[in-house]
Amino acid sequence: MNHPPRKAQWYALAIVASAGDQAAKSYIDMTTPLGWSHEVTSFFNLVHVLNPGAAFSFLAGAGGWQRWFFLAIALGVSAWLAWQISRPLRRMEALSYSLILGGALGNAFDRAVRGHVIDYLDFHVGGWHWPAFNIADMAIVGGAIALVVQSLVSVDDRAAAKESR
Repeated sequence: MNHPPRKAQWYALAIVASAGDQAAKSYIDMTTPLGWSHEVTSFFNLVHVLNPGAAFSFLAGAGGWQRWFFLAIALGVSAWLAWQISRPLRRMEALSYSLILGGALGNAFDRAVRGHVIDYLDFHVGGWHWPAFNIADMAIVGGAIALVVQSLVSVDDRAAAKESR
């Protein structure tokens, strides 16, 4: 049986993450008014909010230039990640880069087409609200966590190899 090159699987994962993010954002955008909020549990709401800035609404009120700045960063990082995925990588690194790439492309698409990122997941506890986020953000954070785990495992592997000498 002829298996596709492994890198194709990682590019496919990035596409799935980006497409899932865009599907959810489009659904929220088409079916709910801006500012809408629906309580799902005592700690989680579905919302429809816009973020013209970066993570945690950083530079959200900067006057519009930030749209192009963050889009350029996302496209540059995406190109670098796509190149990284084309190289031989450990499984966890490839997974990490794929998730981050999918998330970066999902939010970059929003910035390019909509001028802002649509966020819709809102968690809160005792009056404390985590900033609203989306599937692209989850993919980026999940990929970053996987990279940290990979680096910790690699450090442990190197330490064990030194001890066995």
